[in-house]
Amino acid sequence: MPSIEFHSIGRLIWLSLFGRWMFALLVPWFVPTITYLLIGDPYFASIGNFVYGTLLILLLTILAFIPHDWAAQYIAGRYPALNSTFKRALYTALAFLLLTGTYITVYAFAIIRFKPLNAQLTMDKMVYVYSFEFVAVLLLTGLYEVNYSLGKWKEIKMNKEAIKKAGLQGQLQSLKSQVNPHFLFNSLNTLSALIMDEPQRAEQFVDEMAKVYRYLLQTNQHELTTLAAEIKFIQSYYHLLRTRYDEGLEMVVDVGESQLSMLIPPLTLQLLVENAVKHNTILEKNPLLIEIRSVGNNLLEVRNNLLEKSTPVKSTKLGLANIQAKYQLLSDRQPVIEASADYFTILLPLLNDKSEIQ
Repeated sequence: MPSIEFHSIGRLIWLSLFGRWMFALLVPWFVPTITYLLIGDPYFASIGNFVYGTLLILLLTILAFIPHDWAAQYIAGRYPALNSTFKRALYTALAFLLLTGTYITVYAFAIIRFKPLNAQLTMDKMVYVYSFEFVAVLLLTGLYEVNYSLGKWKEIKMNKEAIKKAGLQGQLQSLKSQVNPHFLFNSLNTLSALIMDEPQRAEQFVDEMAKVYRYLLQTNQHELTTLAAEIKFIQSYYHLLRTRYDEGLEMVVDVGESQLSMLIPPLTLQLLVENAVKHNTILEKNPLLIEIRSVGNNLLEVRNNLLEKSTPVKSTKLGLANIQAKYQLLSDRQPVIEASADYFTILLPLLNDKSEIQ
């Protein structure tokens, strides 16, 4: 699955290639015009003058264009977001004006001093040279920005498709793990026992089960969900597990009010709780404890104690891979996994808003 780093490198490569293509596009009209402004009428006095003058200014233009292209790539790397268009274009234009002004000044003084082809350039005529270069810089900046914005828009579109794919994979994995004969058999067994002895609990169990399946089927239509919605879902999911395992399973949720409106990839908590239940023994005398806490710096800690099974379940690591794939596409901040002898912990970055999507 492509990562954000891959797209960034690819975008800069494309920007560099575009620079070369744009250079070829500008040469036919830019070089003759600036050559005439620097040389004057002698430029068209003979075919030899025309060829020599064109080749001379073309060489100088190539030398000047290379740092322009580097500057554009550097600024694009510093301000990559699509909503940074104004800042990126402004800095690019300023960089181009500085570079162009320096080169033109040096070239003009050399032409005035040595007068190649009997050049007629004087200090009075420099205003025309600088005016033309100013217009050329604005045009060049606009072309770079249009190309970059189109490339960035395509990248965002590709990322959204990749996120959607990751979401569908997560949904499929969740449905595989939940909608299977074993799960349904256990759930129906639990429900059957409750109907006869505790009809009110049976009704609540059915209600929570409906909430779980509704969330599983609907939430992956979006790349992000609020932490409040995810916690509400995981509490319904925990209710089903708690009804089945009774006091062998405990879950503690301690999240600050300010974090509830922050965003997280959907089904992230379900995958982690599912993994904890799958890979640990669950006994009333030694319960499995799952803790979900906000720990500052916009991080959510999900931790469970390790209770080794007599027959360990082979881990496919698909759940963790799915979570990491989503975060790679959504943010520069990645989950941090910590495993000790007693606990398994994962720190999940909480996103402020959808503008954090790369």
